[in-house]
Amino acid sequence: MTERRPLTYRDAGVDIDAGDALVERIRPRVALTMRPEVLAGVGGFGAMIELPPGRWRRPVLVAGTDGVGTKLRLAIDTGRHDGVGQDLVAMCANDVVVQGAEPLFFLDYYATGKLSVEVAARVIAGIAHGCELAGCALVGGETAEMPGMYAGDDYDLAGFCVGVVEKDRIIDGSRVRAGDAVVGLASSGPHSNGYSLIRRLVAETGAGPGTRIDGTPLFDLLMEPTRIYVKPLLTLARTLELRALAHVTGGGLTDNIPRVLPAGLGARLERRAWRRAPVWDWIQSSGAIADAEMHRTFNCGIGMVAVVAAADAGAAIRELTAAGEQATVVGEITPAEGVQVV
Repeated sequence: MTERRPLTYRDAGVDIDAGDALVERIRPRVALTMRPEVLAGVGGFGAMIELPPGRWRRPVLVAGTDGVGTKLRLAIDTGRHDGVGQDLVAMCANDVVVQGAEPLFFLDYYATGKLSVEVAARVIAGIAHGCELAGCALVGGETAEMPGMYAGDDYDLAGFCVGVVEKDRIIDGSRVRAGDAVVGLASSGPHSNGYSLIRRLVAETGAGPGTRIDGTPLFDLLMEPTRIYVKPLLTLARTLELRALAHVTGGGLTDNIPRVLPAGLGARLERRAWRRAPVWDWIQSSGAIADAEMHRTFNCGIGMVAVVAAADAGAAIRELTAAGEQATVVGEITPAEGVQVV
């Protein structure tokens, strides 16, 4: 009888050494995201975060979790892995700041069938960059190599963010009034929403690496990372009253704005008030998509909405512009529920 060679975990498709190599490779990028509240981060079984006495009077923790959705499919198919990490952070940190919270720390989950240290390092470098933009520490995560669960080079991402806000500084929409101004902050593109439809349009139109929109490769426009609005909004919240914030994600303009408005109030948006980049025209015309469907599926050029008193709108736009944002008044709050884009 032939003696069987002893099996190892690597024989089953899991390379522990590759995982260790990944941790060492990303450690310098992770170190750039650290905050003074972090007592123990990457490498332990759990991260430890301290809320220093005196820094906050009545701190409230705000948590958010999300993924990147099927934009990952396009990233994998086109080999564009560098921006999806920022997408992951943005989808969580932009949600947390909507309540007025300052993001403190972030954790990620990266799962794949066979770990490519090169690809994973590119993805996690993007996560670290996103954390720098959001001002939060990347304190840990999980890299799971699971053969048989993912095909080929496929991988998936999830993230978790925790922020803190003073209880009396929570932004909850309760102070919104009819006549308030709706300020729109420009998006960098489709962000991380609507990609199941976008991928279908890519397939149906036969779009490829050579497809260009106004001279720019279509895939560059579609894979532009989600804009992170955290720092400009936190700065603005210290200088004037932000009555409500809405992160325009799945559900688009028409479904996300009502989430932060009191009962009985809605919004009327003036479509001509903001610039819509050519990529939106390609998306809409490629699928003969109705305006209402566009506004419910995509951000259509507005990635974040701030509601302020009409008298504060000019100051808000000046401050946001000085911080590098493209901001404009895109509408007003109305006595009628729902969002109307005219």
